[in-house]
Amino acid sequence: MEPDTRAGSATIGKAVRIVGQIFSKEDLYVDGDVEGTVELLEHKLTIGPNGKVQASVKAREVVALGTVQGNVEAADKIEIRKDAKLVGDIKTARIIIEDGAYFKGSIDIVKPEPARVKPNTPAAAAAPAAPAEVKR
Repeated sequence: MEPDTRAGSATIGKAVRIVGQIFSKEDLYVDGDVEGTVELLEHKLTIGPNGKVQASVKAREVVALGTVQGNVEAADKIEIRKDAKLVGDIKTARIIIEDGAYFKGSIDIVKPEPARVKPNTPAAAAAPAAPAEVKR
């Protein structure tokens, strides 16, 4: 159901089995079997309830409703839903593990890109200085 509501996403159906590498420049919904590597560096990977992913995964966001075996790296966040199973090491900025989900591995929480913080810091420092001068 979820892939139909999202424009600009690709779907791997539950009757499909892929062995190899997947590189995608759009969101991907996997409800079949995938073995190898999956890279969606700027997009969301959703593993459906029938999905079985045995791969190294790199994406902006990962939502697991099915089974994942392999290391998962998500720049933004990872969600492991209640009936999902994830076995592997995780590297992400944010993680959600719902009650009832199965997870075995290590979690490495990394700070989001510090490049975004640096440009905002001088602007934030300049903003309070101006009102402070006005109050005097």
